[in-house]
Amino acid sequence: MSWFIKTFQTSIGKKLIMAVTGLSFICFLMAHLAGNLILYGGENAFNSYAERLHAFGPIITIVELGLLFLIIMHVLIGSVLFYQNTLARPIRYKVYKSAGGRSLGSATMPYSGFIILAFVVFHLINFHFADKTGTTIFQIVAKAFENPLYVVIYIAAMIVLAIHISHAFWSLFQTTGINHPKYTPIIKITGIVISLVFGVGFGFLPVYVLLI
Repeated sequence: MSWFIKTFQTSIGKKLIMAVTGLSFICFLMAHLAGNLILYGGENAFNSYAERLHAFGPIITIVELGLLFLIIMHVLIGSVLFYQNTLARPIRYKVYKSAGGRSLGSATMPYSGFIILAFVVFHLINFHFADKTGTTIFQIVAKAFENPLYVVIYIAAMIVLAIHISHAFWSLFQTTGINHPKYTPIIKITGIVISLVFGVGFGFLPVYVLLI
C-alpha cells in the first residue's frame, strides 16, 4: 500500500489522477448530453426521461457521490499541480510560442477549470437543488432559460468547457503514455471534435428552449 501512496505523491502520480478523473468527467458529459438532447423531443419526453432516471433512486445517489469525490480529487490535485508549477517557474515567459503543443486550452487549463467549477456550483443550485414542489424538471429548465443572462452565462461556460476539453482529452493520453507521432495528431483532432460536440451540443440547448 505504501508504494501506492508514494506513487501518487509524485508529479506523475498526480497527473495520473487528473487523467483518470478527467476521463470520468468526459464519460459523464457524454451521458449527460445524451439525456439533455431529449429536450428536443418536447416537454413530455424530457419529463418522462427524468422520471425514469430518478426511479433508480439509491443508484443515482451513489453515482452523484462518486462524481462529487472525483470532482474534489480533480480540483485538489489540479490546484496542487498549478501551485507547484507556479513555484517552479516564478517568472513568466515574456514570449509565448505555440511549439510543443501549447494552445489556448493548455495555456488556460487551471483558469478554465476554476470557471467550470464555479459554473457547476451555479448550475446545481439552479437545477439540482431547485424547489421541485408542484413543478416538473422541464418547467424548471424552461423558467431558468427565460432569463437571457442565464443563457449568456450558460453558453459562455460551455465555450470555456470546450476549450478545457480540447486540451484535456489529448493530455490524458500523453499522461498515460498512449502517444505516438503517428497517432497523436489523430488524438488531438479527436479532442477538438469532442470539445466542439460538447460546446455546440450543450450550448445550443438554452437557445432552443428560449425560442420555443
